[in-house]
Amino acid sequence: MSTEHLRFPCFLGRRVHLGVTGSIAAYKSLELLRLLVDSQIAVGVTLTASGQRFIGAESYRALGAQTVDTVLFAEAETGDPFAHLTPGRASAALVIAPATANILAKLAHGLADDMLSTQGLAFRGPLILAPAMNPAMWAAPATQANWRTLLGRGAIGVGPACGNVACGDTGTGRLAPVEHIFAEVLRALSPKDLAGKTVLVTLGPTREAWDAVRYLSNPSSGLMGACLAVAAWLRGAEVQVVAGPTAYDFPPGISVTRITSAREMLDAATALWPKADIACCTAAVCDFRPLPPATGQDHKLKKRDLGDDLMITLEPNPDILRSLGAAKRDGQLLIGFAAETDDLQGQARLKLAEKNLDLIVANRVGVPGSGFDSATNTVSVLDRSGRSEQWPELPKTEVAWRIWDLLQHL
Repeated sequence: MSTEHLRFPCFLGRRVHLGVTGSIAAYKSLELLRLLVDSQIAVGVTLTASGQRFIGAESYRALGAQTVDTVLFAEAETGDPFAHLTPGRASAALVIAPATANILAKLAHGLADDMLSTQGLAFRGPLILAPAMNPAMWAAPATQANWRTLLGRGAIGVGPACGNVACGDTGTGRLAPVEHIFAEVLRALSPKDLAGKTVLVTLGPTREAWDAVRYLSNPSSGLMGACLAVAAWLRGAEVQVVAGPTAYDFPPGISVTRITSAREMLDAATALWPKADIACCTAAVCDFRPLPPATGQDHKLKKRDLGDDLMITLEPNPDILRSLGAAKRDGQLLIGFAAETDDLQGQARLKLAEKNLDLIVANRVGVPGSGFDSATNTVSVLDRSGRSEQWPELPKTEVAWRIWDLLQHL
């Protein structure tokens, strides 16, 4: 699963603590650790005795964990006598992944008989729990009661997924995707300056069918829009995504409407816009669509029947950004994107006025390191007050984060 849209380079200096309990899914915590360290987050780890039956402490040290606790009463000359309190004093979040039925019961009932349960009881910051266990254990009334108790106290739950588990059973109990757990950790570390806002993001290409197998489209991957959607969600917004054909998976807290054509995107965006506070239209919408052949779009046209002088007639697609701008009410903010090969500033100013935008981001396409299907972007940003900025080549995650920062000045 791609994580490009989750790799935000703005968490340097933050620290989290990772608890690992005795589940076959413990090996997945190594990937979670790697994602956290790659985001420049300092990580401490606590392994329960059962967790050590699956993964050794040296594996976590090798992947960058700064500390690895394993026992409550360490040797006095080597151990920290207050290690059971350290996460609560030094870490911004505590994540337990995988979390067994046993640790959920301990946390729910205040039991503290090992290092992790003691650390969990003393922790006052965001507590993120990602359970993993046999489906029958997850469905047990006691486990469900403990889960509800913990959520009711404010714990952040990344509920288990459904599928096959190690013993061969099938049901709900598998550890949630590591990327979803990672996203919840980032959200716990992020400012909440978009809390209470509803954000609409359009992203990806559209595909305009000609016959049953051919279509008109463009090379947009949707990465820029995916980064903006995730960044808004991390910062507390309720996020609605309208996505063309793309491969990105989003955290469960983001609502996604999948579409194919420009007209479908218009319908979806128009329906969501009245209840949104902010719309950010990054989608690379096809300006034209082919008129269907005489035989209709349900059949594949044969090359032998088309002749050598094929003519395809195009008709204009709706201008989604202009439509949202025309319907914008007082208090709403509309952000547009412009993919240009020349005269970024001039084209951006023209579209800013024509489409009733509050902010426009013009990115250069057709050059390495910017635009379609690139992990980075080089952009010019203009707002309705006439201010403009030119940003150097940056990861699209950082461009997205900076765009939401600019809302403070609109």
